[in-house]
Formats: sequence, C-alpha cells, structure tokens
Amino acid sequence: GCLMNPEPLRYDLKFIASWITPEAKVLGLGCGEGDLLYWLKKEKKVRERGIEIEESKVAKCIEKGVSVLQGDINEEIEDYPDNAFDFAICSQTLQQVYEPSGLIHSMMRVAKMGIVSFPNFGHIKVRMHLLLTGRAPVTKELPYSWHDTPNIRVLSLNDFQKFSNQVGFKVLKKAAINTKNNHRHGKTINFLPNLFATYGIFLIGKD
Repeated sequence: GCLMNPEPLRYDLKFIASWITPEAKVLGLGCGEGDLLYWLKKEKKVRERGIEIEESKVAKCIEKGVSVLQGDINEEIEDYPDNAFDFAICSQTLQQVYEPSGLIHSMMRVAKMGIVSFPNFGHIKVRMHLLLTGRAPVTKELPYSWHDTPNIRVLSLNDFQKFSNQVGFKVLKKAAINTKNNHRHGKTINFLPNLFATYGIFLIGKD
C-alpha cells in the first residue's frame, strides 16, 4: 500500500535516524509503536525488523506496515544469526534492561553497529535532588519513583563510557541532548554534558 507521510520525529530519534545509512538492515529493540522504524523505512528505505513486548504497541507497528515480532528483546535477539543487521537500536530502553551488558553483547553479535540512548542520571537536577533529599527524583524523563522503577540501571553518560571498556565495545559517536516539549525540540549539549544533558545517545561498534 502507499505509505503515509511519517510524523515529524522526536528530537532524539532524529539524531538516531541521521546515523543510519540508507537501505541498511535495522533491528529495533523495544521499538514501541514503530515511529522510528516507520520513518526509516519510508525516508531511508531500510529493511526493518522490530521487537516489542507490549501487544498494543505491536498492533500499532503492524498498522504502519512495520515488520515486528512480539516478545522479549533479550530472548528474541538470540534467534538471529551473527551480523544479520547493519544496525541494532535500543532507544530509551537500556535503563530498563536487567543485564545491559548481555543485551549489548547480543546487539554487537547480530549487528555491525549499535545505537543506544538513555536518560542521563548524572543530570544536575537529578544530582541536586539526590543531594537534598537522598532520593532519585521523579521527572518527566524518569516518571517512576525509586522503589517501583523499571529503570533498573541508573546510568550517567560517564558511566556508559566506562561500561564500554568493561564490555568491550567502542563508542564511535555520541550526542548529549537536552529535550523539552515532550522531546519534540531539543539542543545538543557540548558543555559538561554529564551535568546538563537529559539524554545520551551512543553509536557503538565492535572493539
């Protein structure tokens, strides 16, 4: 059928999209309603595959004509052969994964490159709140209180850099961004990104 014009992408997803080469094979892990994959399919002619656990979101992907599997990303990714994809994308879900190093290993196995993004827990607002109250704050980017959080891993941008050395992957590109208006708009942060960025996005490759 004819593809509808995609919605304008969220600011962080625009960044990710700009790193994807045309006609690449792309795996979206926790792809949600498939906005990014749909945009990439339409604008960059990628061959896309998404994995999403929530049934209602899977249904939205299917409506858009995005190729999607329902299931747990940690399990489903195991079924793919080595280097089956050019890019594996895990956008804003890394902090909800029990074993991020395991997932990143898998990403590096099934794809030539990976893209991950997550809220920066080193952000000044988070630090001030911790300092003053001893508790991690509940913010728009982190909408859960500490005890029931699906954000199992609290990563700061600096942590991720350290983590790359332990897990054995290379950070090829990174962007630290600050978003507002529901992530529609944002700006790149060059000054002390670990303090002032709300999100980090990393392009990673094999060591």
